[in-house]
Amino acid sequence: MSFFNKLFSREKKESLDQGLQKTKESFLTKIGRAIAGKASVDTEVLDNLEEALVSADVGVDTTVQIIDRIEKRVSKDKYLGTGELNKILQEEIAGLLVDAPDSGFRDFDIPEGKKPYVIMVVGVNGVGKTTTIGKLAYNFKKAGKSVVLGAADTFRAAAVDQLTIWSDRVGVPIVKQQMGSDPGAVAFDTVQSGAARNADVIIIDTAGRLHNKAHLMDELSKIKRVMKKVLPDAPHEVLLVLDGSTGQNALEQARHFTAATEVTALAITKLDGTAKGGVVLAIANQFKIPVKYIGIGERMEDLQVFNKEEFVDSLFSLND
Repeated sequence: MSFFNKLFSREKKESLDQGLQKTKESFLTKIGRAIAGKASVDTEVLDNLEEALVSADVGVDTTVQIIDRIEKRVSKDKYLGTGELNKILQEEIAGLLVDAPDSGFRDFDIPEGKKPYVIMVVGVNGVGKTTTIGKLAYNFKKAGKSVVLGAADTFRAAAVDQLTIWSDRVGVPIVKQQMGSDPGAVAFDTVQSGAARNADVIIIDTAGRLHNKAHLMDELSKIKRVMKKVLPDAPHEVLLVLDGSTGQNALEQARHFTAATEVTALAITKLDGTAKGGVVLAIANQFKIPVKYIGIGERMEDLQVFNKEEFVDSLFSLND
């Protein structure tokens, strides 16, 4: 690894550590008391660890799995010191997370033979969906890719306006129509325009309403169907954006959207300023969908590619 890459990686890690600080402090305060003065991992340590994980919004089901895995390690090794708990905790948590099938996304590459690469972005209003699209466009462009945005959330004027601001800010073209237009028509025009421009990446925003699940399912299915008229294998990715600061509510949203459409990847936003960062683990584990991106701040650079080892180290390192 070059000196620049090492420096860049270190800066990213420092940014990640800072973004997850509130969750980490809350977790370490609870678990620190449990380990203090203990020579080995006993029932009391595991009970306190369980409580700390649940309070970090890791979720009961995922927490039970983690504790079970650690108990097995303790049982197998007969004697386990609290000093070893840090390594085992991180290994077992990371082991629960699903990896993306293609690792090219880490460098904002697109899979071979998938040009233009079409990403359909879903999620309820207010989770940072449009901002995430803008940040994705910025990162793809920075990686040398040409990008076209599609404003298919036509039910909110603010959504189209906000995406237009991002397209200007990043310097990428946008396809949009009047408020109230057919979202499917916007998606069709966007894919057609992107293909005509020989774009590398097409990112399409969609409406984020949950009041009628049947309507949501119909709308997302229609958008996918019309895209296929231009590109038979589109969309290549359905990215669900969730607000990490809402904790278990984000889990409920994930349940609705995975029922409505085939979600292939997750982006978890607003992890800075919350003590509920553990919800990333709960969502990824429960739905077996890879987390690709996490938002840890307002700047364009604050959308990070998710690295499960670094994330777990930032959140659950007991050595600090």
